[in-house]
Amino acid sequence: MYITIETERLRIRPIHLKDTDFIIDLVNSEGWLKFIGDRNISNRNDAKKYIQKILDNKDFYYNVFELKESKKAIGVVTLLKRKDEKYPDIGFALLPGFGKKGYTIEASKSYLEKIKNLNKYETIIAITAPDNQKSISLLQKLGLKYTGDYKKENETLSYYSLKIKQPSGNKV
Repeated sequence: MYITIETERLRIRPIHLKDTDFIIDLVNSEGWLKFIGDRNISNRNDAKKYIQKILDNKDFYYNVFELKESKKAIGVVTLLKRKDEKYPDIGFALLPGFGKKGYTIEASKSYLEKIKNLNKYETIIAITAPDNQKSISLLQKLGLKYTGDYKKENETLSYYSLKIKQPSGNKV
């Protein structure tokens, strides 16, 4: 879901092609490389292609969150409907140097509230590395519950989920 949201300190907006320098910094940061993986983006052209690929995918939504005052992009909150997953997956990433200030929880919580209010999704999941304690802590603060570890393509991933609404047809 692409939407613009304003919080006390942040503006959350859809990603656009002007975010190339920010994307280069984000996807090459230590945390991204360790927990998400190398996207082989080393220059503005690579970043532009990466962003365009996201924009062309009707099932992927990347939203940049930026500081309201300076308009500096510092992170992303995403909603991805992967082909091999039943439910959409919420995710987030933050540039180094902006951690421990509550920005990611502020952005993710606001974005998740908007998703809930759509009443479109039955469940939201999140997928993370089992040793990514920062993400796990944030997912738990957002109300997602651990559902188990699963082996996918030679790696173990931890799954979390949040039931948003009853499935249609199951009226009580």
